Amino acid sequence: MLRSGLVTCQSLQLSSCLADLGDLIMGSTIAKCAVADLGIQWAGWVLAAVFKTEKFYDLAGSGTFILLAHLSRLWGGGGFLRQNVQTGLVTAWGLRLGTFLFMRILKDGQDRRFNNVRDSPGTFFVYWTIQAVWVFVTLLPTLMLNSEKRNTPLGTRDYIGWTLWGVGFATEAIADQQKWIFKRDTNNVGKFIQSGLWAYSRHPNYFGEILQWSGLWLSASSAMQGPQYLSVVSPLFVWFLLRHISGIPILERQALKKWGSDPGFQDYLKNTPVLWPWPKF
Repeated sequence: MLRSGLVTCQSLQLSSCLADLGDLIMGSTIAKCAVADLGIQWAGWVLAAVFKTEKFYDLAGSGTFILLAHLSRLWGGGGFLRQNVQTGLVTAWGLRLGTFLFMRILKDGQDRRFNNVRDSPGTFFVYWTIQAVWVFVTLLPTLMLNSEKRNTPLGTRDYIGWTLWGVGFATEAIADQQKWIFKRDTNNVGKFIQSGLWAYSRHPNYFGEILQWSGLWLSASSAMQGPQYLSVVSPLFVWFLLRHISGIPILERQALKKWGSDPGFQDYLKNTPVLWPWPKF
């Protein structure tokens, strides 16, 4: 009887601990943001699958970045200057890029990435789920920062990080605008851009993107401790995704298919770095 009672007591204690752990996890800001992220993307998938459209895919992604940045700041409850600046920079990034991509797809009518996807709900679901992972991993340093109750004084890493973000933001915005203007010029039909920032990198917009998230991680790291530094996976993930998965490889294949036999394009490939720019003298 005594042994049975002890086992029962231990089981109750274990159940209580597990329940407390579950409450802690689900009550954390980061966990709630992860659930919200998945919910938004899956709701977007339902609408996209019903209407067989990808036109609001990128807009939903950038909008989720903005929403989660603000929710994490509200749920985190700190409201410190670093958190406010971080949230503001994520918002500026999301508003600019989301608006640009939405306007571009409205003009183009479709996104070639989805040519074999929009009619397949299952494949579409994978794309929307991958977007949820992209949002969460990329935003992880901001979510960690906004969950902090400690207020660490601003320091060198903050100012360097914000400077990197500013350079990256300007680089991406200028590169996007230069390509937009180039493509709208009827004299450039069938040509490839190699002027402006595109003379120093074949993908200067992606270079700017990587700089921005690197800068945001650097600033956020000022308030990090121990395992939180592992959130450096954010800028590394952005770099890997753009360099090896969904960005540069796809665009490079399309460019080679279109201009591969053009001597001018071959010269451009030979003398212009794929991502990291260097000045030409």
